[in-house]
Amino acid sequence: MACGSMRLLRWSMFEGGGESLQARFVAAITQLLVTAWVGGMWMVGYIVTPTLFAMLDDRMLAGHIAGRLFSVVAWIGFGVAVWLLGFMAVRWKRVVLRSVMFWAVAAMLACVVVGGILQMEMAALKVGLESMDVMESARRGQFTMLHGGASVIYLVQSLLGAWVVLGKSNA
Repeated sequence: MACGSMRLLRWSMFEGGGESLQARFVAAITQLLVTAWVGGMWMVGYIVTPTLFAMLDDRMLAGHIAGRLFSVVAWIGFGVAVWLLGFMAVRWKRVVLRSVMFWAVAAMLACVVVGGILQMEMAALKVGLESMDVMESARRGQFTMLHGGASVIYLVQSLLGAWVVLGKSNA
């Protein structure tokens, strides 16, 4: 593979060597979006949510707030992932399909989608329970299984996100 192609395979999509001001601006905005998405994932998943459950006596309220925050981060992630995949496809052309970075972002998008489906399933289990905590209901086992799956998917997405932000090369 030629040296120029190897450069395209690396996390050089944000470098501005010889590009127009407009192209560098779009690259910078893209980098900010990715960093905000991944930072938001880490903040909500590993700082805010545990803090909510530690500080609020009402676990249902903590779960409701956390669920809303995860939903917001998921929508942001969906938009940023689609944007980033398009950005890489335009920037790297055909070489994009050989890029580990492209497939990492595609995997993150898949995690967002599957996580969203699991969130909807968990929300459906809560319907009709009124003021009863799902963890005190007959649906506890189902909820725990869905929550565990969603947690594993979120962890995978978070680790992929850290890898993407750190800009590991494909070489």
